[in-house]
Amino acid sequence: MTLEMAASAGERPAVALDDRSLTAAQILGLARRAAGRFRGSPAVLYRAPNHLAYPVALFGCALAGVPFVPLNYRLGADQLTAIEGRHPGAVRIGTEDLEALLDDAAEPVANGDVQAPWDQDAVAVILYTSGTTAAPKAALLRHRHLLAYVLNTLEFNSASEGDAALVAVPPYHIAGLTNLLSNLYTGRRVVYLPAFDADEWLAAVRREKVTHAMLVPTMLARIVDRLAADGEAHAPTLRSLAYGGARAPRPVVERALRAFPGTDFVNAYGLTETASSIAVLGPDDHRAALAATDSAVRDRLTSVGRPLPGVEIEVRAPSGELCPPGVTGLVQVRGEQISGEYKGRSALDADGWFPTGDLGRLDADGYLFVEGRADDTIIRGGENIAPAEIEDVLLGHPGVREAVVVGVPDEEWGQRIVAVLVGTGEPEEIRLWARRRLRTSKTPDTIVFRDDLPRTGTGKLLRRTLIAEIAGLEKTRAQRVHGEFPCLKP
Repeated sequence: MTLEMAASAGERPAVALDDRSLTAAQILGLARRAAGRFRGSPAVLYRAPNHLAYPVALFGCALAGVPFVPLNYRLGADQLTAIEGRHPGAVRIGTEDLEALLDDAAEPVANGDVQAPWDQDAVAVILYTSGTTAAPKAALLRHRHLLAYVLNTLEFNSASEGDAALVAVPPYHIAGLTNLLSNLYTGRRVVYLPAFDADEWLAAVRREKVTHAMLVPTMLARIVDRLAADGEAHAPTLRSLAYGGARAPRPVVERALRAFPGTDFVNAYGLTETASSIAVLGPDDHRAALAATDSAVRDRLTSVGRPLPGVEIEVRAPSGELCPPGVTGLVQVRGEQISGEYKGRSALDADGWFPTGDLGRLDADGYLFVEGRADDTIIRGGENIAPAEIEDVLLGHPGVREAVVVGVPDEEWGQRIVAVLVGTGEPEEIRLWARRRLRTSKTPDTIVFRDDLPRTGTGKLLRRTLIAEIAGLEKTRAQRVHGEFPCLKP
């Protein structure tokens, strides 16, 4: 990573938070000072929200040749302590240390004391996976992975002078990291939103004249819900809106396209281990799908698009053979930006393919449809059932705002299908409504209502937490009424 090209943009603000900002040249100068503090450390742990000090710490680590480790500051004290214990001797940056990184009176590091040129094979960033099913894994991204992502997806200093990108995803998420790099190197002003709120997000878009933004699907859904009464977003400057990080329900996307009629939508699919996006569904694809009468083209609105340059995607059967178009299998990816590496081991096979853990299918034109995690598959009566298909149907019901479908143990069928919903309605009416649109074998056996769904700070569903709650309720409840549970409360 290098800041020199971005720093040539002069006095144009590069990052902004509230009423403060830094130019790329100021970030570079502060990063050189921070490198002196970081030099010789085994790692730098960043345990704070989005802040002007975030890019200073990131590039200070690069200049010092030290891995940057942004941590989920929302984790409990025990979890954070356990992760920090994996990095003995590391420099720790908490909220109380942020302003010190912006002190331009500190002694700068001499050019000979910084990493120049960088070792492209050195570890640049360590990101901890969300750990929704087990202890978080430390995913390693080397400089060459991030460089490949940047070179394959953007053009340096290509932005117009007034371009601004609103970033609401947290700094410990891969999207928080790559959004900073992408926007900084294209020359867009990065506007940080410390915490997501639909009203504040819309206000920031209008106040800051935001032209580009990225959201996770739960954020997009809340914005669309907020706009339900208004019809349109009234955000004339917003030219591009990207969403990703989890599966986006089709009804949410369709409503968003209508709410932001003058905005280009991009669905980006990627993982921490792939250094962000590896496939995108572009603006023209969104418009064509929304307007199409052909069902195959319209269904592409539920796809994640086609591979980015430099990325290969295959879908394989469990036996290893390639799946033909339209057949669901295991999604595998390969390319220069793909790390697939964890601390102490690599998940790449001998040919460089990384198993994403996702189920998906490719259509005849190369569009990838991701159907969920392989270990989320429900096996009912010997039939493999993808929860995503049922969830999309349920979200078409006017009373359902959010839906998640899980399998729970059943003596007769192996697993029963339980739909957990946020919204209103009668469970039996919703079951009958779904049955008219699904095969009987895919109709939920049980409907459960909740006030909300358990999610991580980045909006990722805690599916295992939900399954454990339902399984526990089944075990302890002696009576059921019409095969349905009463409302679950968080």
